[in-house]
Amino acid sequence: MPQEHTPVADGDAEVMASIDGPASSPSYIIADISCDDAWVSVQATDAPVLAEWC
Repeated sequence: MPQEHTPVADGDAEVMASIDGPASSPSYIIADISCDDAWVSVQATDAPVLAEWC
């Protein structure tokens, strides 16, 4: 897996998260929609839980 990244200026990123995929195997996706190919995904069952939001 490549470890390359492109820094962006503060305030330029538009980051969103979503659960997507089939109900039997959903994925948690985080993407910067202001930049092409700037996303990461993990199986929803492996995604961390933010206790403050529960």
